[in-house]
Amino acid sequence: MSRNKKRNLGIFDMINPFDFRYYSRNKEVLEKCAPFLSEEGMIRHMTEVEIAVVKELEVEGIALKGSANDAERAASHVTASEVYEEEDRIKHNVRALVNVMRRNMNEKNARFVHLGVTSHDIICTADSLRYKRFVSHALVPELRKLEKLLIDIALREKSTLQIGRTHGQHAEPLTFGFALSEYVSRLGGRIMRIDEAASNLVGKISGAVGAYNASSLLLKDPVLFEKRVLRRLSLKPATHSTQIAEPEHLLDLIHAVISALGVLANLADDMRHLQRTEIAEVKEEFLSEQVGSSTMPHKRNPINFENVKSMFKAISPRIVTYYLDQISEHQRDLTNSASSRFIPEIFASLFASSVRLRRVLSRLRVDAPSLKSNFNRSRDMIRAEPLYILLSYYGYPNAHEKVRQLTLISEKSGRSFLEAVKGDKELRRYLMKFTDDQMKILENPEYYTGMAEKKTASVCSFWSHQLKL
Repeated sequence: MSRNKKRNLGIFDMINPFDFRYYSRNKEVLEKCAPFLSEEGMIRHMTEVEIAVVKELEVEGIALKGSANDAERAASHVTASEVYEEEDRIKHNVRALVNVMRRNMNEKNARFVHLGVTSHDIICTADSLRYKRFVSHALVPELRKLEKLLIDIALREKSTLQIGRTHGQHAEPLTFGFALSEYVSRLGGRIMRIDEAASNLVGKISGAVGAYNASSLLLKDPVLFEKRVLRRLSLKPATHSTQIAEPEHLLDLIHAVISALGVLANLADDMRHLQRTEIAEVKEEFLSEQVGSSTMPHKRNPINFENVKSMFKAISPRIVTYYLDQISEHQRDLTNSASSRFIPEIFASLFASSVRLRRVLSRLRVDAPSLKSNFNRSRDMIRAEPLYILLSYYGYPNAHEKVRQLTLISEKSGRSFLEAVKGDKELRRYLMKFTDDQMKILENPEYYTGMAEKKTASVCSFWSHQLKL
C-alpha cells in the first residue's frame, strides 16, 4: 500500500500520550472519564447550560413556549465535530456551538439560545458542572474502591512484623499493616477534600463583565435569574464574578486532586522499593504472558508502581500553571485559554492511576520469609531504644550516651549488643528494676511494635466509618 494513500486517523496518530497510551486503550478509564472529560463531554455540558438558560427564559415569559424543548431536541444531535467545523469557519468556539444548535431549531425559537449570556457564562458553568459530576460519579467511587482495598490489606497484615525504616535505614519494628494504614489515612483525607472542593464549584450567568448588563435589559431580577438557572444544574453562583467565575473554587479542586495523586505516588514508591532484590518484602504477581524485560527473561519489574510515580511527576508541576491562571487582567483576558484545556488530564491522571494501583495491589503478595530475614538483620540493635528509654526512666544519668557506647562496643568486639548490656556491671542494678514485660521486650525485640497493630485497626475502622465503606 502506498505511504501517501489517505487513511482515517486513529489514536496512534495522536501526540498526547493520554490519548494513545493511558486513556483510549483502557476501557474502564475511557468509559468512566469520557462522558465528563472528553471534548464531546464538554460540548454536551455546554448545551445543557444553554438549555437551562432557555428554560428559565421561558419561565420568565421571554422565550416562546416550547423553545426549551426545541433546544433540547436540537442539542441531542450536536457533535463536537460539527462545532469544530463551524468554529473553523467563524473562529469562535461558543458562537459555533450556538450556531449548530440554532440551525436545527425552529427559527422562531432559535433566537432565544444564548440570549443575554456570554461565552464564559456557558464555559465556566459547564466546566464546574462536568467536573463536579466527574468527581461524584467516577473519581470518588474509584478512590473509594482503592481505599477499601488498602483497608482490607492493612487489616489482613496488621500483625505481620516488619522492620521500620527512616532515612533509608532500619529503625524500629512495626507491622506491614501499620505501614499501609498511613496511606489509608492520607487517601481518606484526600477523598473527603476532593468531594468537598467539588461541591463548592460555582457557575455564573452574569454576562460579559459580570455586572448582568445584558440580562438587565430583559429581566427585573437578573441575580435571581442566575440562581434559578444554576439551580437547574445543581450549582450555586459565586458571590461575585467577572466575565469568568472566581478561579479559586476550581483551583482548590485541582490542588486536592494533585495532592491525592501525590499520596498514590508515595504509596507506589514505597511498594516499588520493597520489591528491590535486596529487600524483597513484597512482590507483584505477574500475569501469565507478562514480560519484564526485552532481554532478561527472568526480570519482574515493578512497572505499575513506577508508572504511578511517573504520572505524578508529569502532573504535579501543573499546579503552578493554575496558580498563574488565578491572574486575569481586569474583568478577563485570554491568557488561560490554552492552559485551562489541559485540566481534564489532571483529573484523568488520578483516575487512571487509581485504577492501575488498585489492580496491582489486588495481586500484591507479602513475602513473610524476607520480612523476617530483614528484621533479623537489625534484631539485636533494635534493643538500643527501649534500653535507653527504660534506663532513663529508672534514673540512669545520660542513658542515651551509655547505650550509644554499648552499641560501639558490640560492633567492635563482635559480641551481641544484648551480651554487651548484660556484661556491663554498672547496669545490673538498673536492669533488676525492669518489669517482666519490659525485660521481655529487651529479650525479644519483635514484641517492640508499640501500638502498631491496634493503631492499624483504629485507623481502618475510622475511615471505613467516615467513608461508609
